Amino acid sequence: MKKNIGTNVSSGAKKVERVEELTPQDANAKSAPAPAPKKKRTSSKRQAAVKREKKAADRRVEAARARAGKKEQKLEKKAELKAKKLEKKAALKEQKLEKKRALAERKLAKKEALQRKKTERAEKKAERKAALKERRVERRAEKIARRELLKNETKAEKEKRIAREKREHAALRRRKAEAREKARADRRQARENAHARKAEERKHKREQRTERRRHAPGFGGWLAAVISLGTACLALATVVTAGAIRMNDITVDVEGGYRSTLYEMVSVSEQLDDDLSKLRVSSGSNEQRKLLTDILVDAALMESALERIPVDNATSTDISAFVNGTGSYARTLLGRIAAGGTLTPAEKERVAQLYEINDKLYNELNTLATTMTAGELRAFLGGNGPIADRFGELAQGTKEEPRETEEAPFADEGNVGENALSSLPEIAQSEAEELARKYFEAYHMAEVRFAGETVAAASCYNFTLIDENGLEIYAQITKNGGKLAFFDTYEACTQKNFDLETCDAIAREYLAGLGIADVEAVWLSDGGMVANLTYTTVREGVRVYPEIIRIRVCEEKGRVVGMDARGYLLNARERSFGAAMDESEARARLSEGLQPYAVHLALIPVDGREVLAYEYGCTYGEDEYIVYLDAQTGEEVQVFRVRTSARGSYLR
Repeated sequence: MKKNIGTNVSSGAKKVERVEELTPQDANAKSAPAPAPKKKRTSSKRQAAVKREKKAADRRVEAARARAGKKEQKLEKKAELKAKKLEKKAALKEQKLEKKRALAERKLAKKEALQRKKTERAEKKAERKAALKERRVERRAEKIARRELLKNETKAEKEKRIAREKREHAALRRRKAEAREKARADRRQARENAHARKAEERKHKREQRTERRRHAPGFGGWLAAVISLGTACLALATVVTAGAIRMNDITVDVEGGYRSTLYEMVSVSEQLDDDLSKLRVSSGSNEQRKLLTDILVDAALMESALERIPVDNATSTDISAFVNGTGSYARTLLGRIAAGGTLTPAEKERVAQLYEINDKLYNELNTLATTMTAGELRAFLGGNGPIADRFGELAQGTKEEPRETEEAPFADEGNVGENALSSLPEIAQSEAEELARKYFEAYHMAEVRFAGETVAAASCYNFTLIDENGLEIYAQITKNGGKLAFFDTYEACTQKNFDLETCDAIAREYLAGLGIADVEAVWLSDGGMVANLTYTTVREGVRVYPEIIRIRVCEEKGRVVGMDARGYLLNARERSFGAAMDESEARARLSEGLQPYAVHLALIPVDGREVLAYEYGCTYGEDEYIVYLDAQTGEEVQVFRVRTSARGSYLR
């Protein structure tokens, strides 16, 4: 049998192979006589060589196997690393998918939360609207009651009321002066007490130094020690007592400072009350300028005093918001007057509202200043007590509810340019009374009473008319021309039998009876059971806003219960219109983001002059605006924001 031996075999191995291949006969023949020792050496060498060769072959085989094993291990390790990378990649992909799912869930949750907030805001807005409506009804009832009270007040009663109010104001001023004097006296007494205590302490220290010098050390040392100990105790007691006295004095000074600040707030609010009261009835530019300047100063002083009062942040913020708002509004009005303008009725109404709020603030502060005890003041300094509660109530009283937009643009501008009534002949009072009966013939008037005169751009005779059911109507007939300029009645309307469209037709028919035609409704609102409608005349396709008329129609009985035609009567005249700029050119001047949906040519009042403009109804996101661009230059001259409410919205 042939053996498998590696190729790199020595010559000795080959000889071994040849020997094994010989037949027994040949072996016997060749194994014939030879020297015995020589044969043994040759055989052993060959066997050793074969063994060595076998061992080398085995080692080579083992090395080859080892290399193959290492290679296989490397391949396995590489496969493991690749598998780990794939697992890591799959895990990262799963994490990304999980993050996307979480982000989608958060977005959905945020969207749902925003929708809930939007729903809640809508509900709160509806509640506020309902509350405002009730409040307006209450205010109207209060106004009616006050009007009735003042109407029935005799001259003597009026004089008594005025005298009583003067006495009350004088008493308040006297109490304030006494309180200020008392505070000054308390501070002076505290200073004198402090000086006396310091002088006593200095005297006591001098006596101690003299006593120490007189007693030398040595005999009677124990007595000196006792005296020294007693002196130390006495000094300690003196220091403690003096410290307590000083702390009491500091507390008294702090209390006096806060009480003085409260008196200062009372004084400033009283001055602010007087200025606002005068401003709401003032008509002269110079006087208004002085009053507005005083209001600015009063607002700054009130804000400074408020910073020194230890109230919480919410209370301070609410009162500061009112004070700063008053100052800011005064600054705006002052700028208007400085530019040659005048205060409109709407601005005077706003001044009256600020006066009412400040009047309540002044009365409450004055009550606090005159009734606050030392104990209540100490509790207030600690952040609690009835005084802190009263300040919280004061802060709530200065808050103002948002007012809804109910008037059409330029509703309160009044006379613009030439007074159209000035060219009409003046009539007598008796003739005006006959005209009043004629204007209200359909209302079945039983009595007409003269109620004085109104001197203004549209000077009028005032009349109070009473119908067969006792209902009163207040009316104004112009002295020039005998035109019906204004009338109003608080007729009770409790049911809704007529819609706004029908009320519009009723108002147009009423105006036609007065000789006023070619009008267009620019604003409709539904206040309770009374429809409020605003009209302007239309000439050559142009809305003439200076010629504005406002009508009130009872939705229960379907008749006109109020009218204000003073703007129309003052400004009605022939005009010529001509736009230098094409509408498409003007539209290109609109601010970016505004989306116009309607356009009209309109004549509008701007700073006492008439400007022909393009009137654009626009949207910007969810908000709605009315923008006026000058038809000659394309410049933006006026912008209004429309606040849609339950009481109505602007008509396109």
